[in-house]
Amino acid sequence: MSSITAIAGMFTKKAVVAWTMIGALLLAITFLPKANATENLIVGSEASQSVVAIDPGSESSFLGESFTTIAGAIFSKDLALVSAASIQVELARSPFGAKKVAREILFNEYGFKQVQYDCLEKLWTEESNWRYKAHNKRSGAHGIAQALPANKMDVVSTDWRTNPVTQIRWGLRYISIRYETPCKALSKHKRSNWY
Repeated sequence: MSSITAIAGMFTKKAVVAWTMIGALLLAITFLPKANATENLIVGSEASQSVVAIDPGSESSFLGESFTTIAGAIFSKDLALVSAASIQVELARSPFGAKKVAREILFNEYGFKQVQYDCLEKLWTEESNWRYKAHNKRSGAHGIAQALPANKMDVVSTDWRTNPVTQIRWGLRYISIRYETPCKALSKHKRSNWY
């Protein structure tokens, strides 16, 4: 009789543990965000395409907020911006991707045309070959734009050591302030081998 009681006691403990785990899983599933169409993303056939979140007015929900509510719309837009920025940073880690990101920023934020991008492409190819980890041991210049001293890039963001987009933004800002255009910066570089 005591062995039956012991077996019943073990079964009860196992059953309690099992039902507790089942309940915890059901509770977790209830509160997890839904993955059904939270954002409609446009992704081009190439990695060079921008990723843009659209349709913030849809009835889809994320973490229980409808996009039609103010809180839901703000959260959705912030999430889309963070997502786009992350994609841009990862893309810019390669020289090819860095060129695509710089071109997009140069055109969309500075209003320059292809001729200015061509000058920028030549300038930064000579300076760093578009490598965000490029470091000149002799001068201490660092990054895609070869900032000297490198901590000048803190004006844009303190993540300049690891974020190629910060380096690109700083370089374009520097060129805009000091030379007005990438072609003028390239002319200076051709004359003196620095800009």
